Amino acid sequence: MVNLTPTELERYRRQMMLPNFGETAQKRLKSATVLVTGVGGLGGTAALYLAVAGVGRLILVRGGDLRQDDMNRQVLMTDDWVGKPRVFKAKETLDAINPDVQVEAVHDYITPENVDSLVQSADMALDCAHNFTERNLLNEACVRSRKPMVEAAMNGMEAYLTTIIPGVTPCLSCLFPEKPEWDQRGFSVLGAVSGTLACLTALEAIKLITGFSQPLLSQLLTIDLNRMEFAKRRSHRDRSCPVCGNSAPWRHAQSNSMEPTATGIAQNS
Repeated sequence: MVNLTPTELERYRRQMMLPNFGETAQKRLKSATVLVTGVGGLGGTAALYLAVAGVGRLILVRGGDLRQDDMNRQVLMTDDWVGKPRVFKAKETLDAINPDVQVEAVHDYITPENVDSLVQSADMALDCAHNFTERNLLNEACVRSRKPMVEAAMNGMEAYLTTIIPGVTPCLSCLFPEKPEWDQRGFSVLGAVSGTLACLTALEAIKLITGFSQPLLSQLLTIDLNRMEFAKRRSHRDRSCPVCGNSAPWRHAQSNSMEPTATGIAQNS
């Protein structure tokens, strides 16, 4: 397992004071690589909190340029960057905030051609894409590679969140076998809502990497911020799911070096 520098010991001292955290959890964060898709108000803010928590490597994936109507929620951006690729500004901001974290920026969307290589280069993924096409691709690739995925989405004042571990919990296809229509420019969004969900998303990833606390496994957290109502709903695996069911091809693949479990990511020392 990696060692922490004197600077890192001081930087993360307050979070290492948490029960069941300590240096062991911090070293696990430093050893981890997290893939973040859809680096906007949700994914970008989640990446920010993973960076300041000390995740060792972040892979940020987002195509397209920054728009003026992104600026009400994308906290890694600055106004002078409008019209330029947002993922490069996200890397620049995170590099400045925590130079000890390695940040890789991929100026592309999740596609059938790149998804497997991206997932295989990380220990886990955050699904924060703005459409179900990318979400489905990422879910299928994570199941194939047996990599955990934190699934988070919002619309208006509502949001949902869960953690997916192939073979242990329902996958995205189990939860939403029929995908709703989605207009990336047609949904309402308040920055504080995406920021709230982003913080919870980062927390789920930290729990999964370190094992210091229990993430949302087979539970879908639904959030209504109009009423400040939070509810956890039990979810169930579909044994006949074409993506993660009992006959899915991934079950016969060779095990990865880092195996997802029901309590976290098992780290090789």
